[in-house]
Amino acid sequence: MQIIKSILLILIVSLSGCTDPLIAKIEQQTPITQQRLAQLATALNDGQIRNATLIKQYGDSLLETKPELKPLINEFKKDATTDGPMFKGLQDRLQTVQTQPQMFADNKAIFDELISIYQAADPQLYSDALSDPLNVLADMSDGALPRVNSLSKQQSMQANNAQDFGYGEQLIGNPSYGQWQTGSNGMSFWAWYGMYSMMGDLFGNRRVYYSNWGSNRGFSYYNDYGRSRYTSPSQFRKQASVETRTRKSFASSGKKYQSPYSKSRTGSSGLSRQSQSAKASSDKFRQRSNSSYASKSKYSNKASFRNSRSKTSRGFSRGK
Repeated sequence: MQIIKSILLILIVSLSGCTDPLIAKIEQQTPITQQRLAQLATALNDGQIRNATLIKQYGDSLLETKPELKPLINEFKKDATTDGPMFKGLQDRLQTVQTQPQMFADNKAIFDELISIYQAADPQLYSDALSDPLNVLADMSDGALPRVNSLSKQQSMQANNAQDFGYGEQLIGNPSYGQWQTGSNGMSFWAWYGMYSMMGDLFGNRRVYYSNWGSNRGFSYYNDYGRSRYTSPSQFRKQASVETRTRKSFASSGKKYQSPYSKSRTGSSGLSRQSQSAKASSDKFRQRSNSSYASKSKYSNKASFRNSRSKTSRGFSRGK
């Protein structure tokens, strides 16, 4: 089956122009990206991803102290496996490249997506990205479990003059866990997927509106480091649509609008060298997104495309 997919990709891409030098790069990068994702799966299964291991440990600890939250805790524990929404998202994106390359605007968009998936599957970067759901579990423990790769909640809020959006605020804006929906009043608010909605139901989180969150959000790995790699082209388009709609609403009221991604928030701690190096590319992405990129889609405008989200031995460490 994998061979058939690869042949299909090569044939379809080749039809777009035999003289395009990107075709050879796509043919070369596809198996490399496949291999990287397979290696990440093995690392997760073998317990070699540090923050995945901590997610399991934090989850087991919380199950003892807060058994009433078992459905939600077990959902977060999936992040430590290949059944987690972030890993399944990468799988979906690679499958899209292999089986539906015609959905992309051009060969450059295909190649860029392969590179993005390859980078996202780096074990160190992936471990850092897992710090968001890991720290949600830490916050759910009411201080019994320390945050990892991040300042404490109080320190982060003070450093960014941020508002407290409740449990799970690190995941707001991350399409692996929810999406922005538009209410009858025309305002966009955050809606959790499936079991994650328990955070609002159990902890009394109030509705989070995009305009307020964008101006007052705190630090999260996804929004400040990983968005350029852990977001599919169709998800970028949806994010851009919400931002455009909000910008127009502010303009019509004569108010100044600031993008949620216009600047990085302070709050990272002990991230890997890979994440530190990737920060420069994330900043470039942010600058491009703030200008013309947000209005463009890597997918062809000839067809609408589904969101790529799938339906759904170390002790506790205090620093790194």
